[in-house]
Amino acid sequence: MLGLKLPTDPRWANIAQKNIQEILTDHAYCEQKAASTAISMIIGFPHLTELVSAMTDLAQEEMSHFKMVHDLILERGLKLGRERKDFYVIQLRKFFPKGGSKTDHLVHKLLYAALIEARSCERFRILSEELEDSKLRNFYRKLMVSEANHYTLFLGFARQYGTSRQKVDEKWEALLKYEATLMGTLGNQETIHG
Repeated sequence: MLGLKLPTDPRWANIAQKNIQEILTDHAYCEQKAASTAISMIIGFPHLTELVSAMTDLAQEEMSHFKMVHDLILERGLKLGRERKDFYVIQLRKFFPKGGSKTDHLVHKLLYAALIEARSCERFRILSEELEDSKLRNFYRKLMVSEANHYTLFLGFARQYGTSRQKVDEKWEALLKYEATLMGTLGNQETIHG
């Protein structure tokens, strides 16, 4: 369903299990960045009423997820750690060339967002199946469904606003292949995407 070309390295589940505080901190910041991405789309494309409405709802949902993760951190007697650079996202954003039309910029941003949500969905599924803590397993099972919905939302908007469905699908396929190459170098970090 997600179209990912390379599954997560199975060793990542063990790394996540042993470093749950780091995973929770990284996850909290992923939710905050997702809300920021939605807000940036509102600011960049205010004339696209349907997109603005959807991104408004999404920004609120992502911040509610941030709060849920932060609450889990506090319940464990921990504190939110410092934000770290997301190597996965930094490398992913190098795929499409800079410049181009405003429409290209929007489509690329939507495709990046769709792929990040798809990978997060896959990682949350792993956490929902592999973590020893039943509360966290259930939490990640629920969030996995949200991430899948966000993935389809972003991909749908990319197809809607792109100049042609075929061109968007070709870009999507190329991005998926690039991401698979990138994922071949990851899987050993205590981060949601790493």
